[in-house]
Amino acid sequence: MKTRIVSAEGAPRSVGGYAQGFEVTGAQRILFVSGQIPETADGRLPESFREQCLQVWANIEAQLKAAEMSLADLAKVTIFLSDRRYAVENREVRKLVLGDVTPALTVIIADIFDERWLLEIEAIAAA
Repeated sequence: MKTRIVSAEGAPRSVGGYAQGFEVTGAQRILFVSGQIPETADGRLPESFREQCLQVWANIEAQLKAAEMSLADLAKVTIFLSDRRYAVENREVRKLVLGDVTPALTVIIADIFDERWLLEIEAIAAA
């Protein structure tokens, strides 16, 4: 499998550690990860945004691992935030978790299903 970051001339540049376009060729498997919530397997819900964000990423990593994939296989991530005020902290945690991995990214401010959840993240991975 080969991947390539795509950034069109004449279009806005990405700011914040993500790809405007992420091309995948030769992939044999694609995994669609449903929106992951900030709860642990035993139903515990962290209180702070940072803790919830780290828990969601841990849940995504668990789903990837179950499919014998890793964060490095992410091609597209969609993050749903309950409030715009979490945008900067969300970016900081995402960069901490993903490091140099820069999938295509969309962040949406949304009314999330459970009002206690401060975010939800869905992803697409290819290997």
